[in-house]
Amino acid sequence: MSRLPNTFDADQRYPVDLHMHSTASDGALSPTELVALCAARGLTHMSLTDHDTMDGIDEAAHAAQQAGLCLIPGCELSTRWQGVNIHVVALMPGGLQGAMVEGLIQQREARIQRAEVIAERLEKVGLTNALEKARLHAGSDRPLGRPDFARALVEDGVVPDWASAFKRYLGSGKKGDVKAHWPEISQAVSWIVGSGGVAVIAHPLRHGLTRRKRGLLMDTFQAAGGQAAELVSGQQNPDSTRDLARQLVERGLYASMGSDFHFPGSHAAPGSMSLVPRTAAPPIWQHPRLVHLHDAAPGQLAAG
Repeated sequence: MSRLPNTFDADQRYPVDLHMHSTASDGALSPTELVALCAARGLTHMSLTDHDTMDGIDEAAHAAQQAGLCLIPGCELSTRWQGVNIHVVALMPGGLQGAMVEGLIQQREARIQRAEVIAERLEKVGLTNALEKARLHAGSDRPLGRPDFARALVEDGVVPDWASAFKRYLGSGKKGDVKAHWPEISQAVSWIVGSGGVAVIAHPLRHGLTRRKRGLLMDTFQAAGGQAAELVSGQQNPDSTRDLARQLVERGLYASMGSDFHFPGSHAAPGSMSLVPRTAAPPIWQHPRLVHLHDAAPGQLAAG
């Protein structure tokens, strides 16, 4: 397995993807299928970060062992900050433990309550039996997410496609964008850090924040114990990425990366993301809790 660099000293890509989803939340591939795709695309290090659950980690760890990939257990927590829905990736080298156990129970209940509110709102715009129709698309008893409702809206003919579902009903600020059930970001960070994990702000350029507000978010996050942000998430404007890198360097935050992959055929694929720029921001695998990621054996990463 290739050794990862200590610094980002050139604009390039790395065989690392630390933000992906499976059928354990709203992804289209099972954990085993996702690992196989990562291996086929030449990745050496990955994390499965399903929304508010780590239910797919055991299956993914077994598949990673067979495929010769290094897997970091993880998940993506939904949180609130100043009325904005902010996602935080939890990289959990020691697996699910500590305060995260109860935290994920709370998140599951919040997702169930949130789905009921989303369904009620979407029924008012024409999606009859919204909860039942979204459940059909989930394929399991996992808590429903907005993508499940998006598929139901498309199949019912309320909207022509996935993008329209989010643009009209499910995107930020729309009727189906329900935030009230999520914990404050500081609480979520405390769960992660107190359980031996590393908290990472997910796709900080996609929250619709001004540069100043993004800086304030980072300050709140860091004060709560957060230590990293995704410098690259999918495809980004290079100038915006370099500016984000400066904000990370100013605060001494670690830089992570991920595709936010959900399903084949979308704009993202495992390992598919913009170049990581030359920057003094340290790579996430330099964090003391993840340092063994440099040359970890295939399979689940041991705690640092």
